[in-house]
Amino acid sequence: MLENISGYVPTGIQLTYLLAASLFMIGLKQMGSPATARKGNLLGAVAMLLAVVATLLDKQVLSYGLILVAIAIGSAIGSLIAYKVAMTDMPQMVGLLNGLGGLASSLVAVGEYWRVTSHGLTLPLVDNLSIIASVLIGNITFTGSMVAFAKLQGIMRGAPIRFAYQQTINILLLVTFAFGAAMLIANPADIVGFIGINIVSLLVGVLFVIPIGGGDMPVVISLLNSLSGVAASAAGFVVMNNVLIISGALVGASGLILTQIMCKAMNRTLPNVLFSGFGETLVTEGDAGDNSNKTVKTIDPEECAMMLGYARSVVIVPGYGMAVAQAQHSVRELSDMLERKGVEVKFAIHPVAGRMPGHMNVLLAEANVPYSQLYDMDDINTQFENTDVVLIIGANDVVNPAARTNQASPIYGMPILEVDKAKNAIVIKRGMSAGFAGVENDLFYQQKTMMLFGGAKDMVGKLANELKQI
Repeated sequence: MLENISGYVPTGIQLTYLLAASLFMIGLKQMGSPATARKGNLLGAVAMLLAVVATLLDKQVLSYGLILVAIAIGSAIGSLIAYKVAMTDMPQMVGLLNGLGGLASSLVAVGEYWRVTSHGLTLPLVDNLSIIASVLIGNITFTGSMVAFAKLQGIMRGAPIRFAYQQTINILLLVTFAFGAAMLIANPADIVGFIGINIVSLLVGVLFVIPIGGGDMPVVISLLNSLSGVAASAAGFVVMNNVLIISGALVGASGLILTQIMCKAMNRTLPNVLFSGFGETLVTEGDAGDNSNKTVKTIDPEECAMMLGYARSVVIVPGYGMAVAQAQHSVRELSDMLERKGVEVKFAIHPVAGRMPGHMNVLLAEANVPYSQLYDMDDINTQFENTDVVLIIGANDVVNPAARTNQASPIYGMPILEVDKAKNAIVIKRGMSAGFAGVENDLFYQQKTMMLFGGAKDMVGKLANELKQI
């Protein structure tokens, strides 16, 4: 890095970096729509390939052989994971990849620090600050993402993990890191201090995520994705690579915007998500609404199939229950059968349904549901009043009318899919358990709501079989 700061860079390399950065931007824009997301992902992959090849041609490489071996091993592992991991496990995979991205950025900083200090060279202030920033953000992203992965995978319990003086310990760790960073700036050759800030930042990442409940993972994954981009951008300053700086900044900015969208979809602020321990305890009856004297109406698959088959319009609302049951293919089959009977079928997607941003879109895309049938919350809410039947599969809080009507509810003000305005609502659910917010769903007790109890995949399969008889 130090030798190449003022060196001559071939024009062809710079043009390749410019092309890669442009493709990153275009690809990111196309990922904003399900219809163009695959093309955007492909453009991003091409851009990364161009950036990697240009960097290998530009920089002095100690051993192309070792790099090719590493690429081969990484490509093999990545291909295996992509092939083996089920679409329902995509939140865990995204969390894992975020963490590995943060670790890679941190290792770049560690490697550069070791290279400079081991040769007895002086580390300039700007380079030192870039290394410290990359270590801090990269390590927090790594360990934080590993905790998120463990929560989503069931290795750790998904509920918030809290203990006495937790925030005090966090503050002390950050103060310790700041002190260690100041000492490192004063004496860049302080190896012990450098190891110390690495250990502290790794601990901060763990304590940063464990107090957050599993239901808040869409926000956490978005934020960690943003941090992985910032870490990459900081690593770009460490090695003075323009395309890494630009691409990291793009990921950081887009991840932060997505985080804000997720918070808005839950009507909560980012500090509230990170520090409130939401979902740690159930709310009181007064907050949740008293449904003890109310009854629910049940429906069997045969009657449900009749309602769906003779409806003019049906809106399907997928939720995390559909993901857990891996029922997306069965849902697609049911949708196709209804369309063949002349029923207009649409899918209503809530921004935070599932365990990562776009979780429902990913599952439905994997089942080849046409993009034209997918509607986001703002577009579909105006159409519920003219909908004959809404079929809710494993969704809970995102369709709870208490968010609109009960000011005492913890979810009051949260934007929801207004399914209660439809003419009829059918809910496929295993039981009457509350959602992540710990609030009973008022929708389940309304006169025009019918409960179809059972697993999502099993019930949707039975509905499809019944539809064949109509």
